[in-house]
Amino acid sequence: RTADDPRGAEPMTTASTPPGVAARLVDAAAGPSVSFELYPPRTEAGMTALKATVERLAEARPDFFSVTYGASGSTQESSREVVRWLLATTDARVVAHLTCVGAPWEYVRRVAEGFLEDGVRDLLALRGDPPRGTRDWRPHPEGLRSGSELVARLRALGDELGEPLSIGVAATPSARWAAPPDLPVPDGDDLQALRAKQEAGADYAITQVFFEPSSYARYVAAARAVGVTIPVLPGVVPLADPARLRRLQEISGVPVPPPVLVRLDTSEGEERAAVGLRMGLALVHEVLRAGAPGVHLYTFNQHEAVLRLLDALRLPRAAASGRAGRAGRPGAVSAR
Repeated sequence: RTADDPRGAEPMTTASTPPGVAARLVDAAAGPSVSFELYPPRTEAGMTALKATVERLAEARPDFFSVTYGASGSTQESSREVVRWLLATTDARVVAHLTCVGAPWEYVRRVAEGFLEDGVRDLLALRGDPPRGTRDWRPHPEGLRSGSELVARLRALGDELGEPLSIGVAATPSARWAAPPDLPVPDGDDLQALRAKQEAGADYAITQVFFEPSSYARYVAAARAVGVTIPVLPGVVPLADPARLRRLQEISGVPVPPPVLVRLDTSEGEERAAVGLRMGLALVHEVLRAGAPGVHLYTFNQHEAVLRLLDALRLPRAAASGRAGRAGRPGAVSAR
């Protein structure tokens, strides 16, 4: 496959095999990958509910869980608690999100080292956003200014410690980008940022939420045309709850197509669930047909909608390999 191939699945690779999640995403023989994103709860009750959710999600044999990290590290301790629990009780790989916005590099380095001490070898390197409501925000004078800088520092840290790392990054199909032949890519363009992260050592990217398969296909095609060769994993939210989709639209700035909301608003109960499932299936089938290496599902710490979608998809997948050193059925949750 060449760099101008518009598909997202099997991009050009280097002679060295990437570790961890990155290796799974380029293993076409294993079938489409499946992964779930979780966020750290803020209360004891929330943590209890999350553990129950993970027990159900683990039955789907995910290739990995990812755990978010709040603005400016606002959920650092609870993020690490969730990561540790997942490492201790599931066989799936765990991707720890890490942001660098608003903090000096030495602080970010200590957080990264903490994750490595816990057994994490998969990181999602994000610039991050300033805390909501902050006015006249400025980067920390001893901090990093971009996701690509964070990738480079993490790659150097892994080399320094002798620990091969799998490093993912964000891709934003909804952001401003210029499709070829408008090269060179203008400053501030998301494709330029993604290419810079790749050059800094990123192994793969996960997209921000989108609602139309053409958004993913066009973005990946444009990325390939400007030299991005790493796998681009689509991030998908179940199309089940119109209130949640409107809230997500408000937070992310990614508009939900009006027909999606109309179909959900004009149905209720099981009919609404069926309508949302059909739309979700169509979205995932189309991005897989476009060459996506798998599907990364935003769970909102709930299992019903994502598992309903996965059950209906019936993806051809090999048994999840899990992590070295964990015994038992792939995806199994320990009783402790």
